Amino acid sequence: MTLNELAHAVADEVERNAARLRVSVSKVAGARVIDCGGAVQGSLAAGLLLARACLADLADVVYVPCPVAQVGGPAVQVTTDDPVRACLASQYAGWQVSAGKFFAMGSGPMRALAAREDVFQHIPGKEESAVAVGVLETHKHPTEEVIAAIVAKLPPVAEHLTLLVAPTMSIAGTTQIVARSVETALHKLHELKFDVTQVVSGYGVAPLPPVATDFVQAIGRTNDAILYGAQVTLWVRADDELLEHIGPKVPSAASKDHGAPFAEIFGRYNGDFYKIDPLLFSPAEVEFRNLKTGRCHRFGRVEPALLQKSFGLTS
Repeated sequence: MTLNELAHAVADEVERNAARLRVSVSKVAGARVIDCGGAVQGSLAAGLLLARACLADLADVVYVPCPVAQVGGPAVQVTTDDPVRACLASQYAGWQVSAGKFFAMGSGPMRALAAREDVFQHIPGKEESAVAVGVLETHKHPTEEVIAAIVAKLPPVAEHLTLLVAPTMSIAGTTQIVARSVETALHKLHELKFDVTQVVSGYGVAPLPPVATDFVQAIGRTNDAILYGAQVTLWVRADDELLEHIGPKVPSAASKDHGAPFAEIFGRYNGDFYKIDPLLFSPAEVEFRNLKTGRCHRFGRVEPALLQKSFGLTS
């Protein structure tokens, strides 16, 4: 099955259980739109399914106790044996969807159909499929104009489009963003010119923050969950010397913008997301387990105090 067919099956599961999951399903310009947390309440279970669809169902996503003791509560755990296709060909939010006044970060396997991003020149994942599935991070419902803009970038063979939509300020939206621990590690490695096809399996866990009530706080908490709380383990086949060289550059601590809650960093750049050091967006801690030599290499550290501050936790 293609990435899009796998994600389409997850979307079908969401639709079948819409009432239990507290989501709504509608048709817009022939596309199926599943609202997981905008005009509806959404749910924890919807968040897991949203993350699975985003990963083309090539990863297990579950809630577990947070491993950062000072934070506590739940965390989102991701396990995949197909990390490059699941995370970079599908989950990475590499499609900026815009039409009129509408803007959303687009992810999911519809990206592998469009295959317009440079990353597809370096990884497996480009495909053709009669169905297309995308995830939009937005509080607005996609209009006919938005659907048309997306369809225009898909190949003609993709006749059936499904969009799952949730804002960051929702239970499901928060979950699907925090489920990006492994993805951020792989994307950082790709940016550092590491051959990500040497990564054969991935595991990641990151704290699930309280759902925020305003946009800046929401993107702050979800980013901080990754930057200061995510712990990722990657099983690789590579030279130890290369891992020792590149490893210190992978965690968020390698960025010049590391060390403050993300909302503060966002304000420092007057709300211009693209002025923030792009190398900041990576997990707090990354461990490489080298299948070639049996050695382990661990870099970075979690920052409990910053997580407590960001999440508004009181002792």
